[in-house]
Amino acid sequence: MAAKPCRVSFTDADGVIQVVHVSAESLYEAAVLGLKALNRPDWIEAVGPYTRITVRVHEPAVEHFVMFAQLNQWLNRAGRNRAEQEKKKKLKELLAS
Repeated sequence: MAAKPCRVSFTDADGVIQVVHVSAESLYEAAVLGLKALNRPDWIEAVGPYTRITVRVHEPAVEHFVMFAQLNQWLNRAGRNRAEQEKKKKLKELLAS
C-alpha cells in the first residue's frame, strides 16, 4: 500500500488542537507518526487512553478517529504476517522514543 498524505490532530490537556501533516500507509501508522511528530515531553504524557486522535486522509478525502487505547491495543496484538509484525515493532519503538 502506498503512503498517503494525512492530517493528524488531537486536543491537548489545555484544550488546544494540535495538528501535524504526515504520510502514512494506514490509520494506525498515521496516528503513531502524528503523535511522534507532535512529541513534546509534556504533551505525550497528557495523552491518555481516551484521547481521540483524528486522521484525515487528503485524497481520497476521508476522516477517521481512533482512541489512544485502541492504537495501543493494535500495536500490542500479533501481526497477521511478518511484514505487519515488523511494522508494528518499528511503530512501537518510534512511539516509545
